[in-house]
Amino acid sequence: MRQVIEMEHPAVAFIQQHGGVVTVRRSPRHGCCGGTAHIAVAELGAPSDTSAFEYHQLPEAGLWIEPSLAWQGLRLRVEGWWKFRRLFLDGAPLTPGSRDTQQR
Repeated sequence: MRQVIEMEHPAVAFIQQHGGVVTVRRSPRHGCCGGTAHIAVAELGAPSDTSAFEYHQLPEAGLWIEPSLAWQGLRLRVEGWWKFRRLFLDGAPLTPGSRDTQQR
C-alpha cells in the first residue's frame, strides 16, 4: 500500500522526542544569478499557517504536508549525531520556480 510519506524508524523516534508532529513543505533556494529552486524540507512541529497544508494523523506521528508533496514516494530520514541531528527527505526532486509562480 502506498503511503503519504515513508518515515524511517530513527526519524520517527526523533519526531516523537520533539512533540510528535512534523511539517513537510517546499522551501525556496535562491541562486546567485536570480534563479530559484524549491526543495522539500522537513521541520519539527506544525506550520504557523496550516491553510496551505494537509494534515494526516499517522500511527508514527502527526504530519502536516503540502499537497503537492503528498503521495510522491518521499522518505523521511534523520542524520547527524547528538544535538546536531536533523530531518531530511529522500526522493524529492528540485522544482524550478519564482516567487510569482510558486507557493512559498
